[in-house]
Amino acid sequence: MRRFIPSTSCLIAFDTSARHMSFTKAANELHMTQGAVSRQVAILEEYLNVKLFERINRRLILTEAGRDYAAQVSTILKQIEMATFQVMTYNSLASVLNLAILPTFGVKWLIPRLAKFAAAYPDVLLNLSTEVLPFDFNTRQVDAAIHFGEPDWPDTVMVRLMGEEVVPVCSKALAEGLGSVGDLANVTLLQHTTRPQAWQDWFRHVGVDCPNALSGPRFEQLAMVIQAAVAGMGVALMPKFMVETEISLGQLHVPFPLAVKSPQSYYLVYPEKNAGKAAILKFREWILSEAQGG
Repeated sequence: MRRFIPSTSCLIAFDTSARHMSFTKAANELHMTQGAVSRQVAILEEYLNVKLFERINRRLILTEAGRDYAAQVSTILKQIEMATFQVMTYNSLASVLNLAILPTFGVKWLIPRLAKFAAAYPDVLLNLSTEVLPFDFNTRQVDAAIHFGEPDWPDTVMVRLMGEEVVPVCSKALAEGLGSVGDLANVTLLQHTTRPQAWQDWFRHVGVDCPNALSGPRFEQLAMVIQAAVAGMGVALMPKFMVETEISLGQLHVPFPLAVKSPQSYYLVYPEKNAGKAAILKFREWILSEAQGG
């Protein structure tokens, strides 16, 4: 069956031009002439019978169809590139494990330990990417993921790694102005988008009424919350293990050492079809050992 797939040369020329909104800049990146890039895009438009670009006031503008196509083409080209790199690794003896991690958990806990994994399993090539929320493994080039939350990811194996305790942290100046836990109800509370009820749960556990527990600026990543707290923007509720460095350096202070256990946990997650994959089994054994060691 004939496939309706344009040439990759045309797609790359279009993708690069759409990113730069310029045939000239695209030509510089691709080491081609401006005319050659323009011709590749013209061939693609002829193939599709759709106009992808307009020139308005001597500027290159994507049409509505061009915007939609550019978004999809960019994603597909990245997937092809990743698949190509992965296949190229088969020239070595290493097995490949593509792992999606939570950004701050990766930087603060996992990556500092990975030298030990590499030493223990030199035959496993570990590739890392970031995902904040659960996703469909069928649509990603990912073998496994680190997840924080409930064990409710459909069609997967979920291995609990560890829980966490959270404590309030803030800059020294803010800490000095707090006399009692109740004072937290009157300061800016820094919020994390994927843990919207964290402050509310913490106040309930310590027995303090805070009508504004859900209020405050929201950040997508815990690393952003940490930096906002260091900058004095407000008080953050953070897992203790993620702020040990900042506390030891005096960048953050714990105004009230009231640690509360989070109701959720960290999990290693992988699709059921990957349950027998050697690289996953090796990583599972190693990370469980690390998590149990603290």
